[in-house]
Amino acid sequence: MRRGSILTLLGIGVIAGGLAAAVALLLPWLPTPASREAGRIDFVFWFVVAICIAIFAVVVAVLLYSVVRFRAAPDDLSDGPPIHGHTGLEIAWTLVPTVLVTAIGIVSAVVLAQNDAQGKDVLNVEVTAQQFAWSFTYPGAKLTTATLRLPKGRQVLLTLHSKDVIHSFWVPEFGQKQDTVPGLTTTLPITPDRLGTFPVICTELCGLGHALMRSEAIVMQPAAFDSWLRKQSGAANSANASVSGATVFQDNACGSCHTLKAAGATGTTGPDLDKLPTFAQQAGKPLAAFVRQSIVDPNAYVQPGYPQNVMPQTFGSSLSKQQLDGLVSYLVDSSQKG
Repeated sequence: MRRGSILTLLGIGVIAGGLAAAVALLLPWLPTPASREAGRIDFVFWFVVAICIAIFAVVVAVLLYSVVRFRAAPDDLSDGPPIHGHTGLEIAWTLVPTVLVTAIGIVSAVVLAQNDAQGKDVLNVEVTAQQFAWSFTYPGAKLTTATLRLPKGRQVLLTLHSKDVIHSFWVPEFGQKQDTVPGLTTTLPITPDRLGTFPVICTELCGLGHALMRSEAIVMQPAAFDSWLRKQSGAANSANASVSGATVFQDNACGSCHTLKAAGATGTTGPDLDKLPTFAQQAGKPLAAFVRQSIVDPNAYVQPGYPQNVMPQTFGSSLSKQQLDGLVSYLVDSSQKG
């Protein structure tokens, strides 16, 4: 091949590769990583993208050069000359993809092994999925919340359970998904490395309220996390019903679906809790008994205009008796004052 042809191929390849690289790098294809595992996964992604761009550049260069250089004249209807296969070329285009695919496999295996490895001082958090809410339990602190809080720089092992159907836990910035399957226990290690608040999403169609099955993951400084855990654990298990009830209401994200003036909540998915005395009267029950039943068995009475099977039916088991009593007392007092 002449020197001019080689330079032409190189020029076309550089232009094609540059355009492909610009599309890959200038568009926000991925969220900014917020965990070490996500950073490793992104490395694999960009490693594969770089290989694909290089192959794309070579293929485009050869195709465009061949179309221009070897095109037939308009009046040329003859067959092309018989050409025997090129053994060296065939070996090359078999060997190169083999090496590249092997490299991708090795890099992927290393990253998977690193992401699955558990270090020391792991924080264990139990994740429970149910239609249609997430709850997060910190066993050491005897605390259950509806918002996942994690310390920056410390590895966390999420142990996932489902109480009804298949759900899927996903925080885009953490870079990993994990299904929660009834009857099975699955795990997901995460090491947050960026402060912030990130969405927790269910990515498995799980029923009528699937779109509402959202929460937040808040990554905090370790000292702030430890302080929060001690404070919330003490408040949730306080003997003072007003303190424990307000904490349970907040920690279980009741305000995301309900309105309650005392808590500054303005949710509209469920009934207005400031009107609980009216609802209890319509249901023909004493207020405290009605509130308790509505928490433990939310389908026993559904306020007209609202659908059934949206509120989780597991608060009776996920909350301790003390927490449940505190929440009932808090709602009764707040609604009567409102």
